[in-house]
Amino acid sequence: MKTYFRSYAWAVLVFHLAAVVWGAFVRASGSGAGCGERWPLCNGQIVPRAPLTATLIEFSHRLTSGVALVSVVVLAIWAYRVFPKGHVVQRGAMLALVCTIMECAIGAALVLLRMVATNTSFSRGLWLAAHLTNTLFLLAALSVTAWLATTNYRSSFPYPQLQHLRQVFALSTVGFVVAAILGGFAALGDTLVVSTSLTESIRADFSPFSNIFVRLRILHPIVAAVLAVCLLVIAIRVTASNRNTTVAKRLSATVGVLVILQCTFGIANIALKTPTWLQLLHLLTADLLWIGFVLLAVESSPWACTSALECPPLTPQHAI
Repeated sequence: MKTYFRSYAWAVLVFHLAAVVWGAFVRASGSGAGCGERWPLCNGQIVPRAPLTATLIEFSHRLTSGVALVSVVVLAIWAYRVFPKGHVVQRGAMLALVCTIMECAIGAALVLLRMVATNTSFSRGLWLAAHLTNTLFLLAALSVTAWLATTNYRSSFPYPQLQHLRQVFALSTVGFVVAAILGGFAALGDTLVVSTSLTESIRADFSPFSNIFVRLRILHPIVAAVLAVCLLVIAIRVTASNRNTTVAKRLSATVGVLVILQCTFGIANIALKTPTWLQLLHLLTADLLWIGFVLLAVESSPWACTSALECPPLTPQHAI
C-alpha cells in the first residue's frame, strides 16, 4: 500500500504543477472572466454551451481545480489509512488539503469580486499575493508528503550547524515568498500594459503615470537576483561539504542548476518582452526551484523526524 501511496503522492504533485501553470495561462491570456461573474457555475451553466475560447480556457481551469481538490482529499484519507497516527506524512497531507481548500476559496473570490481580466486595482494585487503565497505552501506540503513517504529521513547536517541552518532556510523562504509576489505583480503588469520595445518598457517602469503593478515590476529582478545568490551559496556549501549525504548533495546541485536556468529565463523574458510561453516556462522553473529548495531543507534539517526514526535531542551546546 505504501508503494502505491508514494506513486500517487508524486502524481498529485505533478498534476498540481500543471494546474498552477495552466492558471497562469488563464491570467496571461486574459481569460479570467471567461465564465463571467458566476462561481462555481460557468456563465450560469454547469457545462457552457457554444463557449468562446476564453470560456473554454477558464472552464478547463475550474475543472482541473476541482480534480486537484478531489486528489488531495484522497491523498489525506489514504495517508491516515497507511501511516501510523501522528506520522509526519499525515500532517503534510492535511496541510496540503487545507491549502487546496484555501486555493479554491481564493480563486472563487477572485471571480466573484471581479479581480480578473482587465481589473487594475491594487486590491487585485493583494488577492494575487495571497494566491501566490498559498500556492507555494501547497506545493511545499505536497512535496514534503511525497518525499517523506518515499525516503527514510535522516538529518545530514551536524547538530552544531542546525541553528544557523534553520535561520538561513527561514530567510530564504521569506525571500521566495517576496520574489513570488513581486513576480506575480510583474506578470500582471506585463499583461495589463504591453510594451513594444525594451526602452518603452523601462520608461514605463519609472513613469509616475504608469499602473502600480508596472512600476513595481522593476523590484522583481532585484529581489530575485539577491535570492539567487543566496541559493547558490547554500548549494555550493552543501555540495562541497563532506558531512552531507549523497541525496543532500544531489538536491543542492539540482537547486544550483535551476537557479541558473531561472535567471536565464528571467533575462530572456525581459529581452523578448515577456511572451506567454516564456512566462509559463519561467513560472514552472520557479516552482521546481521552490520544490527543490523545500526538499533540500527537509533533507538537511531534523524538524521532520518521524516516530520511527527519531533524531537525538539537541543539547544546549548544539543550539549555540
